[in-house]
Amino acid sequence: MNKDQVKGTLKDAAGKVQETTGKVIGSTEQQVKGIHKQAEGQKQKSVGDVKEVLKDMTDK
Repeated sequence: MNKDQVKGTLKDAAGKVQETTGKVIGSTEQQVKGIHKQAEGQKQKSVGDVKEVLKDMTDK
């Protein structure tokens, strides 16, 4: 596991918390920010996944 995978997963989780908090307090703005943060986290995790695959391929 590399740093992009870890950071992406954490950002995705933080976005889910932010979205849920926005729903609870009735803030559409916070919900949208949370959804955007989740998308950023998923993208960063995907980049990390690709890096990991490439690293595994070069190690063989």
